[in-house]
Amino acid sequence: MGGQSQQAARLLSLLGEEQQLDISFLPHNPLLPKAFRVLQRIKFVRTLTTTIFYWVLLCWRLPTCDVAHVFSASYYSYLLSAAPAILLSRLFCKKCVLNYRSGEAPDHLKRWPLTTIPIMKLADAIVTPSGFLVHVFESFGLLARAIPNSTNASVFSYRIREPLKPIFLTTRGLEPLYNIGCALRAFARVQAKYPEAKLTIVGDGSCRNDLEKLAESLRLNNVEFLGFVPFEQISALYASSDIYLNSPNIDNAPNSLIEAMAAGLLIVTTNAGGIPYIVTDETTCLMVPCDDPIAMANAALRLLEDPELSRNITMRARAAVEQFSWSSVRTQWLQLYAELTQRT
Repeated sequence: MGGQSQQAARLLSLLGEEQQLDISFLPHNPLLPKAFRVLQRIKFVRTLTTTIFYWVLLCWRLPTCDVAHVFSASYYSYLLSAAPAILLSRLFCKKCVLNYRSGEAPDHLKRWPLTTIPIMKLADAIVTPSGFLVHVFESFGLLARAIPNSTNASVFSYRIREPLKPIFLTTRGLEPLYNIGCALRAFARVQAKYPEAKLTIVGDGSCRNDLEKLAESLRLNNVEFLGFVPFEQISALYASSDIYLNSPNIDNAPNSLIEAMAAGLLIVTTNAGGIPYIVTDETTCLMVPCDDPIAMANAALRLLEDPELSRNITMRARAAVEQFSWSSVRTQWLQLYAELTQRT
């Protein structure tokens, strides 16, 4: 599952433990009744039938709820899943929280103004995982608040890497916006100095073949593409790595950075989107410009060659994880739900 799915599942589980709340869940891509499920195997027909069935379920389920908490990405995902939920919530006189999570928000709001801004104004609250998107929405005349993602730090085995080894990890989708090619080019420069360096790439996507070819053309050794890995197995990969490379051109609030801090990995990341709202350059990470493999490689080499810097960053990063604990995030969600249900 991606970051949005993980956070949805986590909220569903943890909020379900609250005695004052009665939580139910409706997926954006529900399975059709068994007799019609064959339709979901046919391209295009799958999208049409699943979307219509989702809308029907919304009409059935929303009247039983007080608040609709709508997870949203951007573009067509927003249009087909989030926008109908907002409109139907207003139709049924239900409170609605738009939980918008995509780092592509600036482009989405600019290019799709008719289906975003007027509909989003109908939501009773807009919530994002970072202050970055709060400022983006503000620039389009929309009021939003930030409630960060939460993580269970106890899942990850924290340790200080001494000595720090050139063992790298990245766990982003293999899509253009995450620019894994930049990480590969940076790793090539590191491996020129540390031939034993290793890079593990977790995730899958449309760019996988091109990235594998790039690794081959760069004559990289010890690069492993693992593909999709279940979340339950991710902690072991963090535990066996020392430095986390994060090279997106577009991003918002990647859970992977919080997880890396919880596990004690050193982070080298670009400054895309909301990343500076999660980690701080020279304090909890080393931050470089987007699409600059030379800067990324130099930052990684700096960590490998400066043990005191690496130790201090690791310790400060682990302390920073507390702001993403459930005890901190829980209060903010319960306060928002209380505000909404008390409004007349």
